[in-house]
Order: sequence, then structure tokens, then C-alpha cells
Amino acid sequence: MRRIIFAFVFFAAFLMSHHAVAQDLLKSQDLSTVNVDYLSDADIAKIQSQLKSNNLTIEQAEPMLLAKGMSASDFSKLKSKITSNTAQPKLESNTKKDGIAKEDFGRKQLEVVNVKVKDSLNALVFGSELFDNPTLDFAPNLQLATPVNYVLGAGDQLQISVYGVQQYNANIPVTVEGNISLDYVGQLSIAGMTIEAASQKIKAALSGVYSTVSSGQSKVSITLSQIRTIQITIIGAKQPGNYSVSSLATVYNALHLAGGPAKNGSYRAIELIRNNKVYKYVDIYDFLVIGDQSANVNLKDNDVIRIPAYSNRVTVEGAVKRPGIFEMKTGESFSSLLLFASGFNESAYTAAVNVIQKTAKEFKVKDIKQDEFNSYLPQSGDLFRVAKILNRFENRIKIDGAVFRPDTYSFYEGMRVSDLIAKAEGLKEDAYSKRARIIRLKSDLTIEIVNINLEKVSRGDLEADIPLNKEDVVTVYSILDFVEEYKITIDGEIKNPGVYVYYEGLTLNDLFVQAGGLTGSASKRVEVARMIMSEDIDEANPNKAELFNIEITPDNNEQSKNFSLFPFDVINIRKMAVYEKPEMVTISGAVNYAGKYVLASKKAKVFDIVKRAGGLTSVANLEGVKIKRPIKLKQIEDVESIDLNLGTNDSIQNKLEKKLKEKLKFAIIPVDWKSIVNGHDSNTNVTLLPGDEIEVATFNEGVKVTGNVLLTSEIPYDKGKGFTYYLDAVGGIDAKGWKKKAYIIYPNGKADVTKSFLFFRNYPRVTAGSQIIVPEKPEVKKMSTGEFVSIAGVLASLAGVIIAILR
Repeated sequence: MRRIIFAFVFFAAFLMSHHAVAQDLLKSQDLSTVNVDYLSDADIAKIQSQLKSNNLTIEQAEPMLLAKGMSASDFSKLKSKITSNTAQPKLESNTKKDGIAKEDFGRKQLEVVNVKVKDSLNALVFGSELFDNPTLDFAPNLQLATPVNYVLGAGDQLQISVYGVQQYNANIPVTVEGNISLDYVGQLSIAGMTIEAASQKIKAALSGVYSTVSSGQSKVSITLSQIRTIQITIIGAKQPGNYSVSSLATVYNALHLAGGPAKNGSYRAIELIRNNKVYKYVDIYDFLVIGDQSANVNLKDNDVIRIPAYSNRVTVEGAVKRPGIFEMKTGESFSSLLLFASGFNESAYTAAVNVIQKTAKEFKVKDIKQDEFNSYLPQSGDLFRVAKILNRFENRIKIDGAVFRPDTYSFYEGMRVSDLIAKAEGLKEDAYSKRARIIRLKSDLTIEIVNINLEKVSRGDLEADIPLNKEDVVTVYSILDFVEEYKITIDGEIKNPGVYVYYEGLTLNDLFVQAGGLTGSASKRVEVARMIMSEDIDEANPNKAELFNIEITPDNNEQSKNFSLFPFDVINIRKMAVYEKPEMVTISGAVNYAGKYVLASKKAKVFDIVKRAGGLTSVANLEGVKIKRPIKLKQIEDVESIDLNLGTNDSIQNKLEKKLKEKLKFAIIPVDWKSIVNGHDSNTNVTLLPGDEIEVATFNEGVKVTGNVLLTSEIPYDKGKGFTYYLDAVGGIDAKGWKKKAYIIYPNGKADVTKSFLFFRNYPRVTAGSQIIVPEKPEVKKMSTGEFVSIAGVLASLAGVIIAILR
């Protein structure tokens, strides 16, 4: 029993020691016995408070705690607990509703992080953005020196130090009675005194105890180490209630904590009530418009901030820099409202503003002229609409064409054509002086054209130098506008065939060089076609063009005899009569030398290429020779649509051929090799074309059966077995198989189908390497009940008609 009592007493003492350590962790001299695991949430909160009162973070306190004996592992645990406790602040309460204590409605600690949410209801009210911004909270900076006019009170804590010959250091709180207790001095009353006055009083008291203080050999330092918390009340805010805030907090800081004025709250008549009297009226617009913070005074304990309902709000929309809803005070004019809206924007119509007013029964519209802006007093509910200026000019005139600076210029009364030309820095050399044009907008907004003679204008003829009107558009023509642009065409064996601009003196040599020179296949024959021009129609002449046949040196772009060209000439350079690049075919499969072979003869046949490839190998299937011939593309767009996507690993040529093979389709030409061997004049010994591919299959002793069969398989070839044998060997056809339409594809690409006559069915012959395919039956749509009824009705009607006729 004694052991149990001893253990209980020891455990209680252990907890009390940890509790004592938690009471003042920073003042404890020995932390080697501290076990962080036994610290409660309340202990962690107290340690947080100590760190904050000393303006320390847990990271800054680490060297001091480790020096006092705390292990590194315990410090890591302590840091983790403090961090997690800070991340989830709680309101102190036993009974909560929607996160707020019932008996302490609205009480919030300054440490709680306020999460600001954009107020959609008040978003347009000028001033609401001040309280929707989470980074703007007007919180006092506790890292700065304490203001000398700071008034001390219960809850503050002073750090008093004597240093020099004599030393003394203590953190002394101000008691609820307003006193501090100094060693060897006693009680001093400092509540209600500024920190500057209290410092003088404390120094005087210490000089009576420490003799070196009065002699100046020791100095006294007095600072505010912990600032007290005060209680305030906010009414009429989005989050009204009682708040615990720093004694350095200001009105704006408290308003931000409470989320600003409520939906109908005033931004301009906020009352700061102190000792049951209105101490200060706060107008937030003073801060927003001119940056005046004179109303942002410091709060005191038990202050009340009351936000009454607004009395006058108006709306401004349209061409202002900051449209929205604004609160107006009595006596403020539209000019003040315009100041709140940051003035007109660049496109605003400023001569007058339209306002929609509310009467007792209906709306009415009023126009406020510019000279009334200072006298018109906005009424509650007014809607001001600022329109944009008209998209027109009061003094614009334009000149374009053959002048040095065609542009838009300012018009003035009495301006003439010569004045506008002078503004444009004169006429260009190519200006057409006989005529210029004015497009003029008349008073009825119709358009007329006025012609002027610039030659007379330049001589000073006032009759020709007519006066201009605003919005006139003067066009000065260029003689180049009247010159026809001639073209010339070159085609055939030239590197860049096409249509080129004709210039006077252009020759055939010039055009050859301009078009990139002749190709290697160019012949000596050049044909030039020239248009026939005549004022009279010659019915006897059937020619539509005049032809010139010229001989050139094909390997030289500079001809010894040059030929002058005319506008619209068409030049054709002919190709050499014999100029064909070698073209190839491909042979693959069971031949001795597979690969590509040039068509050396215009009538090269299958046998010729197989012979050049060393003939068929011993494993070749004599019934498996076929030709794959590419189908020509119908439209050039098909070629352009081929995505080459050329890479770097393969050559461009190989990549191009690979892509073309993927895109192009091939026709299969079956070859009867046995017939060709017996006689080279066999009709299957076809003449090959460029791009053909001869495929020689390797002998395969199997027969492949695919399509709508129970099992797709390859069955060993049995010479004595027929078509149905192979179908049965794979389990027969499935439910969708169409047996009577089954067909076979032979190794050389030739196909044969099943034939039917009356009740007899003739199946194709099967050879080794063939493929039998069973297609799917076409889907037959069954008639619905309604269709049956319709047909029956038609038949019944038809029967009735027939019976009537027979009678």
C-alpha cells in the first residue's frame, strides 16, 4: 500500500513539475527532465502565449531550450505540437453553435486567422473591397518600438533592466489594481500613465535603491514586453460581437476583423462610442479617396463600434473609371460622387449626365448639364448613367493618294485644297495633275463627289482651289494607277514555271534567268504564242494567236540570239523527244535474288524479271505468283493529304515510299506461272508497269479457313478432300455464316465462289496455300405487327374489289 501511495505522489509531483514548466518554459533553468509527451493542449497553448509575449518563434527559441537541457527529440515533438496547435485555432467555449459560443456570442481571439470570402451582395458597394481583401487587416505591428504616448493598463508587462555597475532584470506585470511590484522598492501605481511618464517614475524609484543609477554609473531600460488584450464590441457588422484585440488595435483593424459593414451598413457614419458617448465619427471614404487615416484611432477597453444603416446610396454606371454603388452624405453634390467614381474615363460624354430618379409612384428621367455638377444633390436611389461620346470628329479632314504624307489632318474654317496639300508636304512625282477627287458628306448625310484640277490649283487659281469642308476625303491620283499591269507566262522545261510581271524591254534570256533557268530535259525547241491585236476583225484569218518557233541551246540560259518579248506572251520550252529516267519494279518472295529491277525494255514481262531475279526457288509455290499494281490517285489533293512526317533515322526517299504505300491501294493480277513456263506468249505473262510488285509465295501445305466459322484455323492440305471437308474440319459455320456464298482465294490472288443450280451446289476446287472465307448473312428485318396488319388490310380490300368485279 505504501508503494502505491508513493507512486501516486510521485506521479502527481511529476505532472505538477511538467505543469510548472509549461507555466513558464522560458524562465525554467533545467529542462532535462521535461517529457513533451505529457504536456496537454492547455500547456501547449500557454507555451505559445509565452513565446508570443516575448516576440519569439519556436525556431528562435530552439538554442535557448537546448542549452537548458531539453533533448533534440523532445524539442522536435514540442515544435510539432505547437505548429499543429497554431494551424487549428479554437474559440474558447464549452457550448458552441455554428462555431461561436452561445454565452459569449461573437468573442474571437486576435490570433484566429480570419478567412475572407468575397461578399457577392455588397460587391458593387464602394468601400466593400477594403474588407474583402484578406491581406489587408490593419493589424498593429508589434515588432516596432512602443509609442511613447501608449497608456499603460492592467495586463501590460514591463521589462525593467538596470545595467552598468549594478544590475537588475525583471519582467513585471501591471496588476488589475494598476500597480507594479519592484524588488526593494514596493508597489508603484502606473495605470493610466503613458509609458514615457511611467518610465520617469520607475527610474526615480530605482535611483533610491540603486545609488549608481542617480550617479549615472548604471543605466535603466524600461520596455513593454507584453501588450495587454482589450475587449471591444462591434454592432452592425457582417460578424457582430465581442472581440479580444491588442491594446494597439485601431478602428480599421477591428472593422476588418468583423468583416466590415453589413449589407445595409453605412460606410460613412460609423460611430466609435467610448464611455457611452460618441467619441469619433469614422468616414471610410476619407481613407479610400484621399488616404486620410485621421479617424483610424487606437481603441480602448470596452469601446463600442456602431455601424448604423445607410441613409443615401446611389448607383453610377457607364463611362466612369470606377462604376458602382456609392453612399452620399447630406449636402454632397454630383461632383463629389464623380470624385468617388474616380472621374470620367477616356470615352465619356461629359457635357451632360442622365439620371433616373425615383418618385413616390414611378421613375423619372433628368439630364444634368455640366454646369450643374456642383449644384445637383443626388437623392437616395438615383441611377446615374454616363454615356460615351459619339464616334465622329468635329474637325477631321483626310487626304490620300500621290502625296508625300497621306493622313488625317485637323480642319479649320477657310481651308482650301492647296492648304491640305501643303499639310501633306506636297504632291509626289507621279501625281496626276489633271484631276483629283473630293468625297464630301453633305448636310443631309448623302455623299457627293467634287472634281478639282490640281494643275490650276498649283498655278494659284482660286476658282479651282475650292474651300474644303470637315470630313472631306481628298484623293490625289497617281499616273501609275492608269498603267495596265502586264503579265507574261512561261511553262514547260523551266525550273520555276508560272506567270511573271512584264517590263518594257524584257527578253527571252531575262525570263529564263528570272524563272530559275532551263531543266536538264529541255530541248532546243521553244514556242512563243503572242496575242493578235487589231482594230478591225479579219474574218479571213482563223488564227487566235501568232506563233514563233525559236531554236535555243538547251544547256545555256544566255542565247546568242536574244528574242524580245511582248505583254501576255506565252512561252513553252519543249521536252527532249527521248528523255525518260529509268523506272523500276519490285520482286519479292521465293526467288533467288529479290529486290528492285529497272524496266530495261518498254515491253518487259513477268517472265523477264523472274529470270533476271534468278528464277523461282525450290520452295516456291508455282500457283502463288501474283502482281500488285498500284491504283493511280484520282486527284492531286489525295497526294497532298499524305502526312509524310519525315524523320531523321530513315532517308527521305525511303520514308516517302513507305508513307505512299500506306496510303495507296493496289490491284491484284493473278499469274499462271505454269502456263508462262509452257509458253511465254501466255496471256498472264503481262507487260509490267513502273511500280509493279511481283510476289512469289512460298509453298504452304495448309488451307486457311476464316470468316463466320466456329474456329478460324489452318487445316493441312489433303489432295483428295473437297471444299466442305475443310469447313467441317473447323467445326462448320456459325449462326451468322452464309455457306452458299462461301468463296476461296488462291495463292496467286485469284478467287472462286460457290455456284448453285436448282438444288445442286458446286463448290470451288481447293489447292494448297488457299484461303476459304465464309461471309456473314445479310440481316433481314422482320415485319412488325403493325406492318402485318397493314398488309392484311390491303389484301382484304383487294379481295373485295375482285369479288365485286366478278359479280
